[in-house]
Amino acid sequence: MARGKLRIYLGAAPGVGKTYAMLAEAHRRVERGTDCVVGFVEHHDRPRTEVLLHGLEQVPRRELEYRGAAFTEMDVDAVLARRPAVALVDELAHTNVPGSRNPKRWQDVAELLAAGIDVVSTVNIQHLESLGDVVEAITGVRQRETVPDEIVRRADQIELVDMSPQALRRRMAHGNIYKPDKVDAALSNYFRPGNLTALRELALLWTADRVDEYLRQYRGEHNIRSTWQARERIVVGLTGGPEGRTLIRRASRLAEKGAGGEVLAVYIARSDGLTAASPKELAVQRTLVEDLGGTFHHVIGDDIPNALLEFARGVNSTQIVLGSSRRRTWQYVLGPGVGQTVARESGPDLDVHIVTHGEVAKGRGLPVARGARLGRSRIIGGWLVGVAGPVALALLLTHTDADLGLANDMLLFLALTVASALLGGFLPALASAAAGSLLLNWFFTPPLHRITIADPLNIVAIAVFFGVAMAVASVVDLAARRTHQAARLRAESEVLSYLAGSVLRGETSLDALLERVRETFSMESVALLERADGTEPWHRAAAVGPHPAARPEDADVDMPVGDHLALALTGRVLPAEDRR
Repeated sequence: MARGKLRIYLGAAPGVGKTYAMLAEAHRRVERGTDCVVGFVEHHDRPRTEVLLHGLEQVPRRELEYRGAAFTEMDVDAVLARRPAVALVDELAHTNVPGSRNPKRWQDVAELLAAGIDVVSTVNIQHLESLGDVVEAITGVRQRETVPDEIVRRADQIELVDMSPQALRRRMAHGNIYKPDKVDAALSNYFRPGNLTALRELALLWTADRVDEYLRQYRGEHNIRSTWQARERIVVGLTGGPEGRTLIRRASRLAEKGAGGEVLAVYIARSDGLTAASPKELAVQRTLVEDLGGTFHHVIGDDIPNALLEFARGVNSTQIVLGSSRRRTWQYVLGPGVGQTVARESGPDLDVHIVTHGEVAKGRGLPVARGARLGRSRIIGGWLVGVAGPVALALLLTHTDADLGLANDMLLFLALTVASALLGGFLPALASAAAGSLLLNWFFTPPLHRITIADPLNIVAIAVFFGVAMAVASVVDLAARRTHQAARLRAESEVLSYLAGSVLRGETSLDALLERVRETFSMESVALLERADGTEPWHRAAAVGPHPAARPEDADVDMPVGDHLALALTGRVLPAEDRR
């Protein structure tokens, strides 16, 4: 049996005409020959609404007694037995009288839909569960009757019944909504112009979000990649640097200029995992963008400009906000930066904003994690081989009678460059190549003991040697780092498997899990800190080890866990890859 379809008339406040619009729709369907009945409609003594009930079949209501008073509710069994094509059910968020079939009317509607009956219903924006706190802050009235947002979102059709605050207040003053003795109190309290304007904006924005969901679904089904500028959606490209906070705030101000603007912050990480931003800085930026009403996204992609543009077009973005490049001037020789590439490839449907900040042209610095992964002894060994090795080799070759020839001498120096790359990485290999080139020039190319070269072919040979040394060192260094990355991922998977296994074995207490973390990373103590909000002091939810930290700033490692939790570890400073 096919599930019935739900149509909802959504209004910003009582009296905008939701029930009237629902009954008018019912008359149109009856005129077309549709079997339509009234399951439950309350006219609230409004003459025009009551008139529209005439000519529509009404299923008799069920009478209930509660605390000595008689009430009527929709008779769900009677509607199911009647099995109309369409049933009208007013006030979706209504709470049924105790003793009814279901506690809430939306549950009654769910039964009708499951039985294959189409339902037309009404609801006000203030009755949506997620907006309860917002509506209370605006109107000062807590809504006791609510309906889950998902029930309304799953409706097949949502139609906004809109009316300006001035027109609604005129209807109220004319007695078309409440009885005359209640009009003055209503106009001076709930129906104040400011309240009605705010509720109307809530209804418009909520409906716009629902329409946007339909639009994304349609674009996905039809594989549409070009941007449709139906609303302002701003993508912020983050690098993990401190300038990200400036970019997020700038994008938020841009979004505020357009009604319904949305901010999406995205950090794009390379799939090889060899370069990574500070997890702590990214956590701070995630919190900031969420506090400003935006969303944070983590995307994997080797081609950063292309991945950023693909993400922006995938979410139907209209603008991209990027920071001015942190590259130094000489680095532009290597090619255009991300900002220039994105601006060039964005096309006419995406606006790209390049925002200045305090980190412009300061450079990104050398990735410390590369050296830290190799260990201090290997780095020292690489520098010794890269710097002292060529000197020792030059002395050996010049103090022996063996004349190996310039080509063989170059191969020996190249071997030292490769060895220094294997031991210490790229930087020792770079030093080895430079030292080898100078020593070859000084000792082995005429004129000897001078920084000049007489034979042009030797100039070519030295240049080729340096280029080959750099290329080989880069490949060796990259291979070594990829090998280390694979080993690290394997170790991470083993740690995660072990921690997951401890949960499956029943070690589900916080203390047990924190003890596993302490042992895994060889820390002195681990504490999980918690606070109610940003102004409250921290307290320990759980802790293991001696002298656990009482505040995140007292720990050697502070990892935010959401908005109100933090993991504080003491004992040593963890590198970035361990923090993840």
